[in-house]
Amino acid sequence: MFNAFYATMIDKGRWLLMAKGLGCTLLIAFCAIIIGTILGCIFALMKISDKKILNGISKVYTTVIRGIPLATQLMIFYFVIFAPLGMDRLLVAILAYGINSGAYCTEIFRAGIQGVDKGQTEAGRSLGLSKSQTLIKIVLPQAVKASLPTYTSEFIVLIKETSVASFIAVMDLTKSGDMIRNATYNAWIPLLTCAVIYLILTLGLTKLFSLLEKRLAKSDRN
Repeated sequence: MFNAFYATMIDKGRWLLMAKGLGCTLLIAFCAIIIGTILGCIFALMKISDKKILNGISKVYTTVIRGIPLATQLMIFYFVIFAPLGMDRLLVAILAYGINSGAYCTEIFRAGIQGVDKGQTEAGRSLGLSKSQTLIKIVLPQAVKASLPTYTSEFIVLIKETSVASFIAVMDLTKSGDMIRNATYNAWIPLLTCAVIYLILTLGLTKLFSLLEKRLAKSDRN
């Protein structure tokens, strides 16, 4: 077994290809979650706004993006919109994943904000705070804590969904494993290696966010 692993992954430096793919996967995921978080915050505030036009724009965005499969969105972004402009595949993948994540983050943050008891808002206004001050100082801190578990799940799902970036020839972790499979005619070692790496990433992030949740809960008790 060790000889097979060595011949498949170590020989000729093929593990470097896997490392490069992992780096690409992490880059896409982390950049996309940043974009998604920013878009999610903006569109969540638009969705709870009293202005119908802002509310409508947010509803259209979340409905369209959440209603179309990610792989289809990715190919539309690249082959239809950005490929004619000569944009780099990796940048297209980051934008596509970020916009997709933004729609889900919008609903996560909206639910978190609207889940805060209305009495909190009324208390803030009675203390002389403006609507925006009440939102920033009282509502949002509580909404962040409430949204964290679902936000964690979104980030983990996003990392796993980067595996379809190979649809536009981005050399992510899954693509690198497939390239090693093609080069060595050995499927199980590179693909199982990819699976183990994804599992380690998701378990590690789950543990990290779990510690963050406990820290926030502890700060509430204090």
